[in-house]
Amino acid sequence: MKSALALMALGAAALPVAAVAQTSVTIAETAPVVTLNVTESVEAAPNVATIGTGVQTRSPTAAQAMKDNAAKMDGLIAALAKAGVAKDDIQTSGINLNAQYDYSNRDGQQAVPRFLGYEASNQLNVKVRDVKKVGALLDTLVQAGATNINGPSFSIEDPSPLQAQARATALKTAKVQADFYAQAAGYRSARLVSIAESNSGGNAPMPMLASARFKADAAPTPVEPGQVSASVTLTVQYALER
Repeated sequence: MKSALALMALGAAALPVAAVAQTSVTIAETAPVVTLNVTESVEAAPNVATIGTGVQTRSPTAAQAMKDNAAKMDGLIAALAKAGVAKDDIQTSGINLNAQYDYSNRDGQQAVPRFLGYEASNQLNVKVRDVKKVGALLDTLVQAGATNINGPSFSIEDPSPLQAQARATALKTAKVQADFYAQAAGYRSARLVSIAESNSGGNAPMPMLASARFKADAAPTPVEPGQVSASVTLTVQYALER
């Protein structure tokens, strides 16, 4: 094979430049190819929690609804800061202002919608870097005036080490499967041809829901972070060789 390639190289060198530029060689895979999809996951304790929270206010005028809402949100943000949440970990996720109407029927008769006022809402996403404090922080938010809470959702801030473990395991699994197919089909070995990867890292599959009810003398809201997983899916191709 080396001699043939050398002769090809010498022949190409002897050709005019224009002829060499038009020359292309494609070597197709002639052996049977096995394509495998392998997914592996690694679990670990989360180190970050994300909470959605916010305030809603209603007033006869839009301006007053927004003003009242801003005052309540200032109190909520101040409570988060006092609880040790960094400013960079607090992000506004939505501000809404809507007119509210009562569309209910009276005495079975279609009534003209009755204007109730304006409702303003301001929502935050809060990142908590100490998952042990999530329960206490939920209670703090409600004490500070939060009217809705969703989450927490748990994750790992840097999932790359877990993904590396999952990737190595997935590749080993793929090799074992490819060798099995090679031997079962009467071939000597399986040679890796290509790898494609997709991954998801360090996130819990579903967030927990927290109630916005709070009693001053109650114990902190119980929160269990559990485990989160990082997964890697490999699509690999092996050529079967005799």
